[in-house]
Amino acid sequence: MFVDYVTISIASGKGGDGAVAFRHEKYVPKGGPAGGNGGRGGSVIFVADSNLHTLLDFRYHRKYKAENGQNGGTSLKDGRSGKDVLIKVPVGTVIRNRETNEILADLDEPGKKFLAAEGGKGGKGNASFATPTNQTPRYAEQGKPGKSLDLILELKLIADVGLVGFPNAGKSTFISVVSAARPKIADYPFTTLKPNLGIVNYKDFQSFTIADIPGIIEGAHEGKGLGLNFLRHIERTKILFFILDSTDENLEEEFYTLRNELEKYSPALAEKKFLVGFSKIDLADEEKLKELSAINLNGYEGEILKFSSVAKIGVSEVLDKLWKLLQENT
Repeated sequence: MFVDYVTISIASGKGGDGAVAFRHEKYVPKGGPAGGNGGRGGSVIFVADSNLHTLLDFRYHRKYKAENGQNGGTSLKDGRSGKDVLIKVPVGTVIRNRETNEILADLDEPGKKFLAAEGGKGGKGNASFATPTNQTPRYAEQGKPGKSLDLILELKLIADVGLVGFPNAGKSTFISVVSAARPKIADYPFTTLKPNLGIVNYKDFQSFTIADIPGIIEGAHEGKGLGLNFLRHIERTKILFFILDSTDENLEEEFYTLRNELEKYSPALAEKKFLVGFSKIDLADEEKLKELSAINLNGYEGEILKFSSVAKIGVSEVLDKLWKLLQENT
């Protein structure tokens, strides 16, 4: 199951208390302070792991607590520090403060770490307070408390190309043909209920990744359909590929609606470089092909690619154009 949005609670460990103790050795008549320091509380640390691709595990484990530090002991023995909690998340995970919605970290590179909650500092034992004028201090510090936070983990897929289109436009079929991804494919809308990521093996041992985003409809930026849940994944892509079903009647209006939804969700999306393709041309007769060649999409001056994933018509040309645009924008 693909899960890209969860809420969790974390807490770092409390620092151990310092000890109040004195030496009582037989041959040390005057003794002296011998209370050790408390250990540091454990911290909660996130790390991006390229082997993870979903936040599913967090559906079943929502609370994370680091270990408390041990209290200081006698004979100048310091307490042991608490163990840290290391939480592995997929690359592309954004961490937010649930209360304020503030972005705390963006783990967009493998191995990148974020200290989410630092452990409490251990308290000093009475031996640390001894001075020439106060040789027998009878007090020690308490350990500092840990930190508790409620967090939102939000996964944004990182891909080179993002496929954008209405439901049933042919995005899933395209990604299944050009990569090893196997999304569900059917002849009804909203077949794709989760983003799919595919790796395209290109010429001369090159490769790039494609993200198939579930179909967008008008009003997606306001939460209609499935769009709001998955538009976040398009933000990570380098370029976009708009796929329009060539059998539809008003392709100009469809293109405008898609562009408008992306811009309303995030103005930065409207600035991304993109290509446009008409899918399912194996279903078009000569008259329809002439109509497609005459279409002018407002806001797009590039070549409109025509292809059929099922019949494998024009697919290699599409990959060539995507690769070229990627190289120009890397």
